[in-house]
Amino acid sequence: MTIIGVNGGPRKKWNTAKLLTQALEGAASQGADTQLVHLYDLDFKGCTSCFACKLIDGPSNGRCALKDELTPVLRQIEEEAEALILGTPVYFGSQSGETRSFLERLLFAPLVYSDPPRTAFPRRIRTGVIYTMNAPEEAIVPLGYEALFRSTEATLRRILGEAETLCSYDTYQFPDYSKVVMERMDPGQKAERREQVFPDDCRRAFELGRRIASEA
Repeated sequence: MTIIGVNGGPRKKWNTAKLLTQALEGAASQGADTQLVHLYDLDFKGCTSCFACKLIDGPSNGRCALKDELTPVLRQIEEEAEALILGTPVYFGSQSGETRSFLERLLFAPLVYSDPPRTAFPRRIRTGVIYTMNAPEEAIVPLGYEALFRSTEATLRRILGEAETLCSYDTYQFPDYSKVVMERMDPGQKAERREQVFPDDCRRAFELGRRIASEA
């Protein structure tokens, strides 16, 4: 069983990457072979609306035709992965730009414009999305974040397979708050939450990975 983790955050050792690593360790505990991809290491673009993936009997029908450093990742997901776990920070109420570009390339190509829409992805695979954000949990509805989570989950479910979401709220953003302009945040409160709550988020991420692997 192969489970691929995709880090859509720019940092490899901070909140998103740590939770994603925990999720992959949970998957590995169930015997899965895991692989972690850092999108910020790759040179790639989002969808360019070439529509080669929609041409009848075309060589790229159902597949993204762009050739860049994301191409082998997409092929491996299509051909080998039995599950996909994606991690992204929330930037301005959405996924990171790299995450969004990745999702465009992954999900648009197999989407068939039928009525109702169907998928040309070759099989059903489970997916999980881990979000990290500075916002506290009580702010996600007023900020519109919940709509983002549900919409992304629904799209993944429609095109790839069963999907679930894990959120880590009110995260610790900076190694040293004294070096940044951040008047509205309480560094002490942030540090306390990182010490007391983030470890539980890591445990939940481990369980997410374990559950996805056991049900894949």
